[in-house]
Amino acid sequence: MSKYNPDTQLVKELALINCRELGGMPLKGGCTFRHGLFIRSGSPHYLKPSEVKKVKEYGIKTVIDLRGVEEIAQAGNPFIEDPDVDYYNIPLLNGNPNDTKDQTMEYLRTHVLGDYYMIIAEEMGDRLVQIMRVLLDCKGTALFHCHHGKDRTGVVAAILYLISGASRENIISNYKISYEYLKEFLEPYMRRMPDDLKHALRSDEQNMVMFLDYIDRKWNGDICNLLMANGLSSHEIDQLRAKCVKKP
Repeated sequence: MSKYNPDTQLVKELALINCRELGGMPLKGGCTFRHGLFIRSGSPHYLKPSEVKKVKEYGIKTVIDLRGVEEIAQAGNPFIEDPDVDYYNIPLLNGNPNDTKDQTMEYLRTHVLGDYYMIIAEEMGDRLVQIMRVLLDCKGTALFHCHHGKDRTGVVAAILYLISGASRENIISNYKISYEYLKEFLEPYMRRMPDDLKHALRSDEQNMVMFLDYIDRKWNGDICNLLMANGLSSHEIDQLRAKCVKKP
């Protein structure tokens, strides 16, 4: 596999935080993840109208919002009623991470983010399947995002890379770099966050290691087993892999 540098995937021309192209990831057999399919980022609710227009001009035709209902009600999303974009809300968190007394945030006082990623896989497998189907069927470029584009977004990116044949090492590198890209943006939040929750704003390597170890342990090292157990067919997985993988 060729050497991987996450910096080459940054999409700097858009105002979205932690905005990255999934394309360019080295895959097994000398293949690469195809460019122009999927973009990952933080929430677009910060964008000015001119910046929203630029996102659409980039080719975004589908937006998958992974935030919970409370988060969206609080912050909004400029693409919800945009006639030029197919918008989907498929939450990978049922509460509100902006509320430190939320049940998920209380859970994270005594657990690491990797524990929550396993909860996503165990309890929201049907939603992961729904996300994969939208990404399989969408036209143009799809944007998927949560709030900061590192946790829920990171899990979806990892699943796509696992399906396509990325290495464990590169998936971890793709995950852990998020905090470096977000550090300046997150500094004010970090200062206000209780000490036992500061880790929730980082993207520590161990979190993705835990998730990948869980896939190895529970699903025989094959993410497809998790997806098929939740209703995604092997044919759909093959189609998604064919869509993502660019052969040498």
